[in-house]
Amino acid sequence: MADDKEVWDVEVTDTFGGEANYSWVRRYELALPSGASRKQVVRAAKRIAGWTGVRCRTDEFGDEYWLHPYGACMVMFVTFRQV
Repeated sequence: MADDKEVWDVEVTDTFGGEANYSWVRRYELALPSGASRKQVVRAAKRIAGWTGVRCRTDEFGDEYWLHPYGACMVMFVTFRQV
């Protein structure tokens, strides 16, 4: 990737008892401009996973975001990858 980009890994999986279950998983890769805001990262991740318009609770842990859609037993992990 070019120096002006940052890479984010996106994982979508199901949950069981509120924890990630991984009975199935979908993985994506995002390339965003360096310094992208939290809002830009979350919107791009939701768009690539087909979650545009889905309301989610978002938890932030440093360079990782966890998105929990309301009313669904799923979770999305969005993690910054050092390249």
